[in-house]
Amino acid sequence: MTSIFWDETLAEIRKGITERGHPFRFFTLASTGQSGVPSQRTVVFRHFNDNLNLVFYTDERSPKVSQIQKNNKVSLLFYHPEKLLQITIEGKASEITDPQVLKEYWSHVPDGNKKDYTTHIAPGTTMNAPDEIEYLNDRNHFCAIQIEPTRIEYLKIKQPNHVRVLFSKTNKSWQGEFLTP
Repeated sequence: MTSIFWDETLAEIRKGITERGHPFRFFTLASTGQSGVPSQRTVVFRHFNDNLNLVFYTDERSPKVSQIQKNNKVSLLFYHPEKLLQITIEGKASEITDPQVLKEYWSHVPDGNKKDYTTHIAPGTTMNAPDEIEYLNDRNHFCAIQIEPTRIEYLKIKQPNHVRVLFSKTNKSWQGEFLTP
């Protein structure tokens, strides 16, 4: 009986990649900060494959990369305000290191956005003014992070009853169970 919600979950996640303006184009990524406190930020959803792995891009010097290297357990939050649908994903994040995959991903970054990965100082570095930023011409700090989901939770706010379903990955299959909203 949970399969209808599983299908909707996957369809909406895929729309974040395929439909311009879909609310799932952006999601909140939570990782564990250096002090053990959760650290959250919005990232752009870039890829979703048949294994349900999700990919986003970042600067390899970003604090989120070192956080993931120390503790690869992350949580993602997607929210669709019109459908009152929230999808939460827990998983394991890892840096993609395959040079061919990175080259392919880099080739699809629009030229105007490539500069975001070429700053002379790392993201989060203190500076006096925004116009002090300089860009490198000869290299970039492009990085792709992949998340392998282990749990996906569906929550739909609707009348007369909200619907909440937890999907857990066991071996290579997903099992769903209803939860009290």
